[in-house]
Amino acid sequence: MAVKMRLRRMGAKKAPFYRVIVADSRSPRDGRFIEEIGYYNPLTNPADIKIDAEKAKKWISNGAQPTETVKSLLKKSGIVD
Repeated sequence: MAVKMRLRRMGAKKAPFYRVIVADSRSPRDGRFIEEIGYYNPLTNPADIKIDAEKAKKWISNGAQPTETVKSLLKKSGIVD
């Protein structure tokens, strides 16, 4: 089972709000997930990013692959170098 850390889109039309989740790579974008580890709101200035560092590090050490966007969010949060 390939596990990915990715974004799940929520919010209203033209007002996106994302949750950072850990999910099987075969599940749909807004479908089933394993664990929610944070959120990202791009509409605020500056963008609101809150990710649980302990959970993120645990999942990365267990082999979860973050997507490009999640990787950049982890870098901005100071969780990953």
